[in-house]
Amino acid sequence: LILFLLVGSFWIGYTSGINSQNGQEKIKPLGLSIVENKFYTDENKVDFSLFWKVWDLLKEKYVDQNSLDAQKMVYGAIRGMLRATDDPYTSFFDPKETKEFSQDIEGSFEGIGAELGIKDGVLTVIAPLDGSPAQEAGLLAGDKILKIGESMTADLTIDQAVDMIRGNKGTEVSLIVLHKGEEETREIKIVRRVIEIKSVKLEFKENNIAYLKIIQFGEKTGKEFDVAMNQIITKNSPAIILDLRNNPGGFLDKAVDISSRFVPRGRTVVIEEDAAGKKESIFATGGDRLGGFKTVILINEGSASASEIMAGALRDNLGTKLIGKKSYGKGSVQELIPLPNDSSVKITVAKWLTPNGDYIMNKGIEPDIEVDLTLEDFKNEKDPQMDKALEIVSGMIK
Repeated sequence: LILFLLVGSFWIGYTSGINSQNGQEKIKPLGLSIVENKFYTDENKVDFSLFWKVWDLLKEKYVDQNSLDAQKMVYGAIRGMLRATDDPYTSFFDPKETKEFSQDIEGSFEGIGAELGIKDGVLTVIAPLDGSPAQEAGLLAGDKILKIGESMTADLTIDQAVDMIRGNKGTEVSLIVLHKGEEETREIKIVRRVIEIKSVKLEFKENNIAYLKIIQFGEKTGKEFDVAMNQIITKNSPAIILDLRNNPGGFLDKAVDISSRFVPRGRTVVIEEDAAGKKESIFATGGDRLGGFKTVILINEGSASASEIMAGALRDNLGTKLIGKKSYGKGSVQELIPLPNDSSVKITVAKWLTPNGDYIMNKGIEPDIEVDLTLEDFKNEKDPQMDKALEIVSGMIK
């Protein structure tokens, strides 16, 4: 009951906390609101009785009362409260969603294998995961998803969209998407399967150049990266192409740890700014065994969050060249907080800036050398971005 009172109070604090003053709407600051279950004239006090009034009206008048689940109504109130922040990254997970989110981070789940976000109010593909059904079916970073099955996506939250797209292996989902630069939508049908995500891939190109791809920053990424790092050192590679394309991010601490394999101890990897505007630098932890290697980084529209942190850290500290397209632009940090009954909440707790103080939210990181990868390139299995990276590092080692 106490939890529900708190949740409901914040929701009402938003929905009924807008007053008309001199013809303008005034929002009551959440931090100043005082929750009471009765009417007040004080503008900083929130009337919580409205919530209970509607609750009681549902119990009294709703035509199909037996279909109402009080627990689901609580979850719905929480989701409505968080949605009122207008922050797509602040969200609530019920017990089922909490379990699925944990599986995503651990690197094993059933679905299509794509990271989604809300950009400019539209459900957008941040990145299809490497080797996933989504990538194989032709889903691209930046694609706008307008319809899932028979449902329009205009009013869906990320959580609702993910829940509709996710499903048992072997089943099919139909998406209506709009590729960037195209005017006509197209239908993409994707068969779901078990997604096993390996965080790091390594191969060696011509002249023993190391091609190192980080797919996401998950629980196992640090260990996988160190294995690859040791192989690069053992083979004495002359240069590294670090591929962060279509990397949707992950844990901030993993991005800091892996960036520390390049950036010397004590250098700033990322700057966090809290709600009060206080800035705190997060420093490299040491072990920069790859710092002396000639390196370029590949980024694109699917490089988001932790991958942008790493790209910014190496660019600002080491002058590492970025090749490809402008990154996604997610400059915020979320904290996952466990709640009772195996539910959880993910709340944006800070902004982040690159070591040089750039805030990249919604604007991304511009590459030093812009190279496009078109839909035709993708279909013909061409990669001009990789070609340019090989050209650049080959020139560096001569």
